[in-house]
Amino acid sequence: MASPVAQFELKTLIPIEVGGVDLSFTNSAAWMVLAIAGVTAFLTLSMSGRRLVPGRWQLMAELSYEFIANMVKDNVGSEGRKYFPFVFSLFMFILACNLFGMLPYSYTPTSQIIVTFAMAFVVFIGVTIIALARHGLHFFTFFFPSGAPVYMAPLLIPIEVISYFVRPVSLSVRLFANMMAGHTMLKVFGGFVIALGVFGVAPLALIVALTAFEILVAVLQAYVFTILTCLYLHDAIHLH
Repeated sequence: MASPVAQFELKTLIPIEVGGVDLSFTNSAAWMVLAIAGVTAFLTLSMSGRRLVPGRWQLMAELSYEFIANMVKDNVGSEGRKYFPFVFSLFMFILACNLFGMLPYSYTPTSQIIVTFAMAFVVFIGVTIIALARHGLHFFTFFFPSGAPVYMAPLLIPIEVISYFVRPVSLSVRLFANMMAGHTMLKVFGGFVIALGVFGVAPLALIVALTAFEILVAVLQAYVFTILTCLYLHDAIHLH
């Protein structure tokens, strides 16, 4: 029986090497491309025949748009409107990767720490650049809360600096760990079903429940990643 973590193994589909650097097209990259294609097809086709009374697909597309638009408005403010396309794309991409990973024999790109860290690092660098562009050197006051006594600076500033630079780590690990743990658990219980044969009815029923729960986690983790991105944008625009 295959190891529960074998499902996370990267497999080279198209070997590519440039200047001694391995740029091979892997199963993870393939499923990310499929996720982008799926989101693009969903949004394009669902809105291609726009109607005053929307059908199911158009309604789903409009609800996803309004959901993220309201999230940006509530957590960033009116000034965050210009960043809506990025936030919306981020949410839809993570959601598609998470949900596609629930398909049999598929691969979950967000179960790879390098993928989640790359997204978190882009968010971290982006909000830092926005903060510096808007506030200049005044941005560094972010690391010393206003109203705090000056004698607390040696303690507060290191804490604030560390907590700021830990953001991409916590953001990436949260998504990666939830996706990896959930899929590993499903694989383990799936192994019990096969090993127990006719007595595997109870584990099979549990797998059905866990699958439903894992779908909920897939949606929730896309939401958490996105709303934290909005909160970081709020900090970059408004500081303390």
